[in-house]
Amino acid sequence: MGVPAMFRWLSQKYPKIVSSVHEELPKKVGDAVIPVDRTGPNPNGEEFDNLYLDMNGIVHPCSHPEDKPAPKTEADMMMAIFEYTDRVLGMVRPRKLLYMAVDGVAPRAKMNQQRSRRFRAAREAKEKDEERAEFQKILNSQKANRGEDINTLEEVMEKTWDSNAITPGTPFMHLLAESLQYWCAYKFTTDPSWKDMKVIISDASVPGEGEHKIMNFIRSQRAMPTHDPNTSHVIYGLDADLIMLSLATHEPYFKVLREDVFYDSGKDKVCTRCGRKGHIRTNCEFPEEEKKLTEEEAAEEWATSEHQLKPFIWLHTNILREYLAVEMDTPKRSFKYDLERSLDDWVFMCFFVGNDFLPHLPSLEIRDQGIDLLISIWRDLAAEMDDYVTKDGYPDMRRVQQIMSALAIREAGIFKKRKEVSDRQAANRARREAQSNSHKRQRTDNDALSAPGFSKRAKETTDTYTSAGIVFFDPKDAQSKEVRDVHKDIMHTRDSQSNKSAAARLKELMKAKADGTSLPEPEPTPDSEPTSEAASGAETPVHLGKRKLDEVEDLDNGTPGRNTPVVPQSPTQAAQPPKKDDSPPEDTIMLWEDGYEERYYEQKFHVAPNDIAFRNKVARQYAEGLCWVLAYYMQGCPSWTWYFPHHYAPFAADFVGLEDMDPRKLFEKGVPFHPYEQLMGVLPAASNHAIPEPFRILMEDPKSSIIDFYPEDFPIDLNGKKFAWQGVAVLPFIDEKRLLEAMGTKYPELSDDERKRNEFGKETLMFSQESGLFEDVEKALYRKGQQKHKIDPAKSRALHGDIEPHDLFVLDSQLVPPFDAAGITDFEVTQDRSMRNVSMINKSIRV
Repeated sequence: MGVPAMFRWLSQKYPKIVSSVHEELPKKVGDAVIPVDRTGPNPNGEEFDNLYLDMNGIVHPCSHPEDKPAPKTEADMMMAIFEYTDRVLGMVRPRKLLYMAVDGVAPRAKMNQQRSRRFRAAREAKEKDEERAEFQKILNSQKANRGEDINTLEEVMEKTWDSNAITPGTPFMHLLAESLQYWCAYKFTTDPSWKDMKVIISDASVPGEGEHKIMNFIRSQRAMPTHDPNTSHVIYGLDADLIMLSLATHEPYFKVLREDVFYDSGKDKVCTRCGRKGHIRTNCEFPEEEKKLTEEEAAEEWATSEHQLKPFIWLHTNILREYLAVEMDTPKRSFKYDLERSLDDWVFMCFFVGNDFLPHLPSLEIRDQGIDLLISIWRDLAAEMDDYVTKDGYPDMRRVQQIMSALAIREAGIFKKRKEVSDRQAANRARREAQSNSHKRQRTDNDALSAPGFSKRAKETTDTYTSAGIVFFDPKDAQSKEVRDVHKDIMHTRDSQSNKSAAARLKELMKAKADGTSLPEPEPTPDSEPTSEAASGAETPVHLGKRKLDEVEDLDNGTPGRNTPVVPQSPTQAAQPPKKDDSPPEDTIMLWEDGYEERYYEQKFHVAPNDIAFRNKVARQYAEGLCWVLAYYMQGCPSWTWYFPHHYAPFAADFVGLEDMDPRKLFEKGVPFHPYEQLMGVLPAASNHAIPEPFRILMEDPKSSIIDFYPEDFPIDLNGKKFAWQGVAVLPFIDEKRLLEAMGTKYPELSDDERKRNEFGKETLMFSQESGLFEDVEKALYRKGQQKHKIDPAKSRALHGDIEPHDLFVLDSQLVPPFDAAGITDFEVTQDRSMRNVSMINKSIRV
């Protein structure tokens, strides 16, 4: 969920909810590698029934990783996905069910966010390709001037793989669906730990976001009379909204599994050669201090150096429930206490601070203790409210109005307080920087002058660099925020004083290619303002996929609503962090001063300052959005077509007259877009390679009736943030009627394979031939030829639902990878010992 730093805030406020995952790794004895026996007890001391994988959180980092070379082919990407998924399975070891959910077509409310991200991703990829091409031209020119053969390496010009291919309807997603089925069949055939497990694969052809398809499944099973209330659940993913969704299930035994994205992979490691901290044996720089390893130490060192794995952590929802049980119980309430309904109220109030479907209210920020403020208001109003705010997935709008009115009273004070804190932080930062710079200059001068035989030259060099604005520092202080900023200044000034040759720059490009890293980015100018990610403890995301981006998005402390300059619409300029001087960008809204409401609506919404009716209309649409989000989390998608038609949120003071709203009558269900319609709605023209050729002209032809949906240049409003990636991409909203009319003329030109990729699919249920289900299902579907079979919960270990035969499954057929497996030795052609069926279990998402 789009709540900035939600996970970090939760783990700091409720520290007992997080613990480390104990992971068993293969061991090396002599030259033999001993694999982990996953049929044994879980090393975490607890057994789990069901594991749910939000697969997009795996696909993105495996297809375009940020910390290692990217896979060269789609086959390599599939192998990376298999490896990562297998690692997660090794930690959890589910005994009953594995549910793998890939994002399908999303509701319109989510497509607006997807559209913004994909337009940004395409712009970034284009800029990097242009930069590569520019440096190749320079190198060719230099070689020609020297009379050398112009023959640069082709890999410099290799196009950046477009992560926008990870969208329903693309050939890549079709390959992913087939590959997951193949891999699961292979594991059922070869891995003993899969013998009693069932797998449900909900691929991109099944409408709905992955995590919400998972929740629909859990709700459908929970509603069955034979459901075991002691079922233990684990869900993997990086989205913070998985925490909210797990609370919304009201299942008592639920954990969220995720990478520890804030883990420093080096600082806690101890070298088993020299005993020093901060590195491992293979990177040791002190071989003379080598000590003899015990057999156990040698095995541990091999596992660490071989895998270089980032650790995982548990988030215990059951413990979070206990924390919230205390926090949400107040003696002021005038109604009977109900833990489950109080949890629903807590989840609902988190939506005000941020979610994937609505911009957050200007007065609420997670770092300003926005959730604490709302809980405080809720507790204060408990004496006036005669019941909880939510019930059965619907909010009581009269009570919502009470909360908004109470927040409105505090709103102006929040903005003023935020300004005071910002000014105080800026003054403190300037003072620390001045003190640090003075101290470093003095220490550098002293060290240079005291160097034997080099004092005169060192003094001259120091004077030269000091006059250029360069400040030296002691490496032992390199972890401090101030010194990191000084280091950036040094590097930028050195680059300014001595331009690199094209050959040197090309060498950097080649190294980046070989290492799988991104191209070196220009550092901020010396007078740029330091970023605030250091204060928040997170890094600026680079090439992050959907799930990583969700967690670290909007990590600065900018003032929401600030009308900072809109980044120029030039593609090159718009995606770069804006250059700033020592003071913040000009703020023309000034939320801390009277009249901010008029300035905000005039500059953000371009309406008359005194148009109160418009403000109330926007607030009412936002209130509809809150009803939509709550229903989406508690019941499933209430409307496939509804969306909030603005880029910015209203103020709390603009919410009036909500009492007459009936959440049960606000939405029409509608139907989801087909995959190609979503592709046309969220992808920019630069990614049209992922779209069937007949539709591409609609994105490129200046005479196209929908050409305005695909601007190459679009403004990014920083909206109080410090970098373009944190701002608001001001893109036109898609007109559904116009889009469908334009696409309707091109459908007859599609091939049969293209038509197939545009169809909705269903979940696939898989299990081993050693499963208790096999005999009944094989007899009913494959011997008697029945078209539907009801699962026996006694033999399926409490799994409910109906299944149908799988059109492409042949019993005891040969397993053949759907991708080019040449050179991949992991898989051997073998007989399929699994069974595949079309699942009708998750009935709540049928369309």
